[in-house]
Amino acid sequence: MNFLACDLGGTKILLGIFQENDNTDSPNLIFKKKYISSEWDSIEMIVEDFLRNECKFITHPFSACFAVAGPISNNNAKIINLSWNISGDRLKNKFKFKSCELVNDFAVQIYGIPFLKKSQYSTIQNGHHAVGANKHLHAIVGAGTGLGIARGLITENNIQVLASEGGHIEYSPKSELEWDLKNWLKNSLNVNRISCERIVSGAGLSRIAEWRLSKPDAKNHPFQKYIKELKFANDLEKILPEQICKLSNEGDILMNEIENIWLGAYGSLLGDVAIHELCLGGLWISGGTAPKHFKNFKSDLFLKQFSDKGRLKDMVKSIPVKVILDEEFGLFSAACRAKMLLRRA
Repeated sequence: MNFLACDLGGTKILLGIFQENDNTDSPNLIFKKKYISSEWDSIEMIVEDFLRNECKFITHPFSACFAVAGPISNNNAKIINLSWNISGDRLKNKFKFKSCELVNDFAVQIYGIPFLKKSQYSTIQNGHHAVGANKHLHAIVGAGTGLGIARGLITENNIQVLASEGGHIEYSPKSELEWDLKNWLKNSLNVNRISCERIVSGAGLSRIAEWRLSKPDAKNHPFQKYIKELKFANDLEKILPEQICKLSNEGDILMNEIENIWLGAYGSLLGDVAIHELCLGGLWISGGTAPKHFKNFKSDLFLKQFSDKGRLKDMVKSIPVKVILDEEFGLFSAACRAKMLLRRA
């Protein structure tokens, strides 16, 4: 039987038709297509185009899972950036799915973890074989446009997703430099507190750059002119982080400093998540920045910040840490959930 998966974001939407695979528990992709969200008035119109025009020679999907960038309530969601109200039940009835579920686009990734192939991830810390109740507990953290955190209990017979808004916990500086950054961000953003998402995200990397470039010793750096030229670009939030990383890799000392501040904050946050969750099943790094920073995640800087947790240092080192390399892991995870829904329909 076929099933449909959708990774629905404010900018782009990925739709795919999958089928069960006789040789593995992982879903098998038959066909996929990317849509630009702003070019359509509703998700129903996109799904109709996909099924009617793109998949007319493919067996109609039996179940569906939509990974949605936003909170879910009673199988309903609202995409603020698009002013879309989405109903899982309405989609189910309109397209005659036997089962249709909306899941938060980050939480859905918990469903994908047990079905990952070795080519989709890589290990940066092996940890130890877990003993006790928490050996089934996994946590996943991902910096992209924002900062997502999700948790789940994964056993042989069941997967239970536990929602989290951990990306909004308070950012905790560990040096005078980071304290200066935090205070600068408070003034720049006109807020009373700084969450980790303000730092550990693609937008956060850009903010760190803006702060560092505000210093007297950076006033003549070539990146100053580059930012002014791109100030009104529609995809500025995407362009700046990519350019910072590119220049850092090319040996730009200032850009390398900016990237290291970001990596240090990310590593420290992951260590805090490890302590908080005691996720002995595994701590997973996901999100849009993960494949791009894989080498940096293996660096001494990152791993030192991750494990620098005082008396709990050895406990943090006992947790397996893995990086998701599949840039379409959201779609894959939605397909894994849609496959599970086959049995419930």
